[in-house]
Amino acid sequence: MYGSIASALQNMSFMLPVGLMFLLIKDLLNNTLNSHKNIYLYGSAGILAVIFILSFFQYNGTFMATYEETGRRRISLAEKLRLLPLSYYDKKDLADLTTSLMNDCDVLEKSQSHFVPPLIGAMISTTVITIALIGLHPVMALSMLWVLPVSFCIIMCSAGVQNRLMKKTTASRVAYEAGIQECIEASKDLQSNNAEEAYLQKLEDKIRAFEKNSVLAEFGKAAFITASSLVLRLGIASTVITGTCFLINGSIDLLTFLFFMLIVSRIYDPLDASLQNLALILSTGANIERINEIMDQEIQTGTDILTNDGYDITFENVSFSYVDGKKILDGVTFTANQGEVTALVGPSGGGKTTVSRLASRFWDATSGTIRIGGMDVSTVNPETLLKLFSIVFQDVTLFNNTILENIRIGNPNATDEEVIAAAKLANVDEFAEKLPEGWDTMIGENGSALSGGQRQRISIARAFLKDAPIILLDEATASLDVENETLIQTALSKLIQNKTVLIIAHRMRSIASANKIVLLANGHVEETGTPQALLAENGIFAAMCQRQTESSDWTVRS
Repeated sequence: MYGSIASALQNMSFMLPVGLMFLLIKDLLNNTLNSHKNIYLYGSAGILAVIFILSFFQYNGTFMATYEETGRRRISLAEKLRLLPLSYYDKKDLADLTTSLMNDCDVLEKSQSHFVPPLIGAMISTTVITIALIGLHPVMALSMLWVLPVSFCIIMCSAGVQNRLMKKTTASRVAYEAGIQECIEASKDLQSNNAEEAYLQKLEDKIRAFEKNSVLAEFGKAAFITASSLVLRLGIASTVITGTCFLINGSIDLLTFLFFMLIVSRIYDPLDASLQNLALILSTGANIERINEIMDQEIQTGTDILTNDGYDITFENVSFSYVDGKKILDGVTFTANQGEVTALVGPSGGGKTTVSRLASRFWDATSGTIRIGGMDVSTVNPETLLKLFSIVFQDVTLFNNTILENIRIGNPNATDEEVIAAAKLANVDEFAEKLPEGWDTMIGENGSALSGGQRQRISIARAFLKDAPIILLDEATASLDVENETLIQTALSKLIQNKTVLIIAHRMRSIASANKIVLLANGHVEETGTPQALLAENGIFAAMCQRQTESSDWTVRS
């Protein structure tokens, strides 16, 4: 509001030279200029000073306040993203979220700084000037201002068209940004498969689509803005014609006529800019919808107090659907006991990863109950609950930092000695100490300087460093060779004492020493028991082991 009032005062200050010009013409006509020379000299200096001061306050009141508000909006949006369920990021495209954080916030920043305050300010100043002009001569004032409601109506009618065009533009922007990101990430695969040309052609099509939609969006705004500006300029013609008629029949004097001519030459400038601002404000509807879509997402809530007695993980008749009507889990019941290794096995798509992520409350179960030490996980704040978990995902995320700092993420307060001790448990020292700068070696974006197995070991070292009572390993050793897999399993055996370990694995040798096997298929627990007992049953688990044994004997033949 402060910025809008400052803009209104600034607009009215721009009318002061018109008043001074009117007085000058009056003195010229009355031949009294010599007696008022100082008035015009000091008046000009005073008007410049007033315009400068009001412009200064307008800038600070509009732009500086907006930048602070935009900063708060970005922080609140980031805070909202932090509180959203982790499952939200599996459903949302990264380029889409980046566009919301960067482009959508930037558009709203410009709207609130460059468009809204000047628009409101122009409306306020025009209203004040209109009241004054109506008091001076109602008909002349109406001949000057009748174009305003018509021009504003033209812009308002463009709202629907602009929203549709902006949605298409934003969608095409997200598509090409996602394409560029994917192209960079998959450059090795594209080159190795000679697929660069075909992919780049599709990427060019996406860029051209964005270019086309951007041009159409700009044309959509320009068409309505130009039409409204043309109507606005008709006010000059109607004022001149009306004033001339009144001057001829003697209804107004020459000075009044000249006064309205001076006013009409200036009054439309802020209004013309305001019509453009209004069109641009209306076009931000799509950006606001995208930000609101994030802000309106439900967050997971719960207590910050842990009431668990021990760390047994119990699933009681748990069902879950990503999409309504399509169950991923259906009535799953089992217990992963503290101090034991429980392995989740089964065919792809059977629900193994879903089980682990429900346990850590990445999602909430559709029905049934999940408990940790008797505590219902759905009643606990996710951030608080995750303090109980050390998680190693199949897809490792590393940062462009040193090996030491990448591991320290598991416990930011850990000393270098504690970090290195955890790293040695995961066999990271085997390669870290051979690097030129040792533990202080920068590993590049997402660990690009390391192999897949080395990256995985850093991820496992984080879990060791966090030393949480529950460990989730989702294909944690999938990228390791047999030798390092054995070393990691030896390290795990030291780590799991009195802890709950949940392992997802496809390689049967990875879970040979597990205390319990839970075999999931088609969303159901089909088999459960020790590896030896399930092998003896000669069921699904035994068949899986047999197939892997047969595949291990496979060789390439000429």
